[in-house]
Amino acid sequence: MAHSQFDQFLREATYRDPESDSTLDRDAFYGLYTSWCYVSQTPRESEHIFWGAMRHRIHPRYKLRMKGPAAADYILTSYHAVV
Repeated sequence: MAHSQFDQFLREATYRDPESDSTLDRDAFYGLYTSWCYVSQTPRESEHIFWGAMRHRIHPRYKLRMKGPAAADYILTSYHAVV
C-alpha cells in the first residue's frame, strides 16, 4: 500500500506511549493534523476523510502522543486561542 499523507502525519507528528494512562482526544488529534498540514504545507483533507483514514491506521490502545513541529504549532495555536 502506498504511503499517504496520513501515514506521513502519523510518523512525523505522533508516537506511541504505552506507559501513558491517556491518549490524544478526538479534538486534539484532528487539531494536531491541521497543524501538521500547516507546518508541512500539505493540503488538508476534510475531517470526514481524515477520520475515515485514521479508522484503518490507529486504535485507542495505541496511546498516541504529540511530537515535532506540528505539536509545537498546535500547542501555541491552542494557547493563543484561550488567551
